[in-house]
Amino acid sequence: MTNFEPSADVSMTEQMPRYYAQRALEYEQVFARPHRQPNIATLKQWLGEQFSGRHVLEVATGTGFWLPAASADALSWQCTDINAEVLEVAKSKSLDFSKLSFRLADAYALDLVPVGAKSPFDAAFAGLWFSHIPLHRQAAWLAQLHAQLAPGATVILMDNRFVAGDSTPISRVDAQGNGYQMRSLNDGSQHEVLKNFPRFGQMHTLLDADAQDIEWQELDYFWTLKYRLR
Repeated sequence: MTNFEPSADVSMTEQMPRYYAQRALEYEQVFARPHRQPNIATLKQWLGEQFSGRHVLEVATGTGFWLPAASADALSWQCTDINAEVLEVAKSKSLDFSKLSFRLADAYALDLVPVGAKSPFDAAFAGLWFSHIPLHRQAAWLAQLHAQLAPGATVILMDNRFVAGDSTPISRVDAQGNGYQMRSLNDGSQHEVLKNFPRFGQMHTLLDADAQDIEWQELDYFWTLKYRLR
């Protein structure tokens, strides 16, 4: 069976949730690769340190792979995702549920904090999500995320680096410059997935008006971006 469809922006926006819902029970296989374990261990420890004592809004929680380590010393943690299937996997993990809450939410239409209301969130996290945002929607996505946060909040984005011979190759690039990968699930179905690999310069340009204390980190297979809202 093949789930390959034309990749207009609307079509791709609809496809992504379906793909990750189907992938829910096998998603974390990607983190089992032995050569990535040192990076993953480093990131888990680092994330826990960044969110210690924080009230965190997480976008696109997915199956919650980073959740146990990242939320360990947080004061509260709001998990969000558009797919109930992946959040059910996240809820099955060993977590401190007294400080965690789960909510179905569209990452492009976050509405946890009403307009004009005081935000309870002094930090935000999105892991392995930003690379799936079409280039022309990145600025708007960041703006609506920032609108959900308290002034001076810390934001951490984390995603994959492209590593030739290890990363899934980019199969094509559209007219807007977005890259796409062809991915297979265990059932043999194939899916075209939008996947961009931003550089620090691109991110700095996007954030220049809204962020301060910008910190970029590159590991072998991942990058992290930390900043504070002005």
